Amino acid sequence: MAKKYSSKINKIRTFALSLIFIGFVVMYGGIFFRENFLVMTIFMLLGLVCIVASTVVYFWIGLLSTRAVQVVCPNCGKPTKVLGRVDMCMYCNEPLTLDASLEGKEFDEKYNQKKSIDS
Repeated sequence: MAKKYSSKINKIRTFALSLIFIGFVVMYGGIFFRENFLVMTIFMLLGLVCIVASTVVYFWIGLLSTRAVQVVCPNCGKPTKVLGRVDMCMYCNEPLTLDASLEGKEFDEKYNQKKSIDS
């Protein structure tokens, strides 16, 4: 089975969005403990922590996004951002690289690691 790759920026945004929904679910879980004020408060605070963490992640990816190099995808022609040595197009999942030594090689996210071995 082929591994599904996606843009790093989109992965982080999806994680942040999932934190919001997790926070809401945890808060709604607190409703089942209305009789016990302490347990309900713990659930509400845990949900709030998830939502605040989501805000922090969105802020962080916004900062990273300003550092990313904007390129035009050769496949779909839309502008997309490349974060790291290799990344995927946000729209068509075309492998992209700014490193000439990686052109023509099979896409692997390990190329973004500092201790990557170019084989």
